[in-house]
Amino acid sequence: MAASRAALTRDDLSLKVAVQRGRFGGTDFRVIRPAGPLKNGALYKTQHWYEMYADRTDGRRIGTLMLLAARSPRSLIYLPMRTTPTAPGVGWDDEKRLDLVLAHRAVQFRPSRWKQLRERINAGNAPRELRTASIPARDLSADHGLKTSVRSDPKHSDLLHQAVYAETLFLTGSTTAFREAAQEIFAVTKDGPPHAATKHYIPGACNYHVCRSLYDWPSLEEHDWDQFHVEFCPQWAR
Repeated sequence: MAASRAALTRDDLSLKVAVQRGRFGGTDFRVIRPAGPLKNGALYKTQHWYEMYADRTDGRRIGTLMLLAARSPRSLIYLPMRTTPTAPGVGWDDEKRLDLVLAHRAVQFRPSRWKQLRERINAGNAPRELRTASIPARDLSADHGLKTSVRSDPKHSDLLHQAVYAETLFLTGSTTAFREAAQEIFAVTKDGPPHAATKHYIPGACNYHVCRSLYDWPSLEEHDWDQFHVEFCPQWAR
């Protein structure tokens, strides 16, 4: 499944995905999920914020799924992360495992319906169609640290809105919001330490610590949301 009809180049991003369909309340919904499990991408709710850990490979997969959400106004992007092996250093802050759903605001899906829809698509006999999603490289800006929507939109209409239902964090927003979030994810995978240095990695410490946040603090205070913090973590599961 190509996310764009334009000609693709060698620099474009591609990802194996599984496409499913579920009917709820008289409406058909398309759900896109990674074809294989995220073994080194995990999401937790701590006492202070949302904390995502990702290695280089799964971090790029998560970032690509963010870009896919930006181009998918008729689909839910589902990242089942509760079954990911526990990330190093987790367990001291009463962390709660969460799945993640990315929904373009045009989908207009009520998160309160998610539990029932998830049960249907996770049923053993639920059909899945395996495809390759391709995203043009131009969707990923080289400007990795500047939230342009916050600068240019004082009303913050391009922020990712948060909701939690059925052990799942929903992030809902515009094309711009998802592309800017993807920039932060890719920055973490890009700036993470080389493989040779990861043997000195200490969870939660400052050595080789690479992280990004998806929100500016004034926006969080205005909406009473929690920060979404993304931290690089070397591969911890195979």
